[in-house]
Amino acid sequence: MQTIPDSIRRELSVAEQVHWFGQPRQGFVFRGTDAFVIPFSVLWCGFVVVWETMAIRASNAPAFFALWGIPFVLLGIYFVVGRFFADAVLRTRIFYAVTNERVLIVSGLYNRKVKSLNLRTLADLSLSERNDGEGSISFGGGSQSGTVFGGLAGWLGPGSQVAPCFEFVANARSVFEIIRGAQRRSAQESI
Repeated sequence: MQTIPDSIRRELSVAEQVHWFGQPRQGFVFRGTDAFVIPFSVLWCGFVVVWETMAIRASNAPAFFALWGIPFVLLGIYFVVGRFFADAVLRTRIFYAVTNERVLIVSGLYNRKVKSLNLRTLADLSLSERNDGEGSISFGGGSQSGTVFGGLAGWLGPGSQVAPCFEFVANARSVFEIIRGAQRRSAQESI
């Protein structure tokens, strides 16, 4: 049997029972939004590298031009590759749990962030599942992104999602059913 991570355990009340806990898929992940972000980031980075090269090689250009381009080159590198590393590191610090009282999302690299959703007041659940069973479960109304392009809120990492969600969860349908079962039991206990 797996041991409940300390990040989850320290959030539990005395009588609270954990029905499920887990983490999002680890490692590098390509999201649907990458279909837009990757071409844009390659174009951005290519443009700023050309700009910076021209600014450095120009014999009569002020040094300011070369210095001005450095932040844009760094941003371009982050867009092309850095965001995948940042996202992978952030997901190592995200923990999910379903208890008899609530849904917990514990995250944060430097600052601890706890999102607690009471099962009795949790209205909308949405399941998005792939063929291999991995998926995401969103809590609350609206989309995960809240953007026109359907996912760009998450392009800077998992902490930027609008709706709270369990993201990249293995066996998402079974976790979804665990949450629904916990909701039913919680509603029966309140009667």
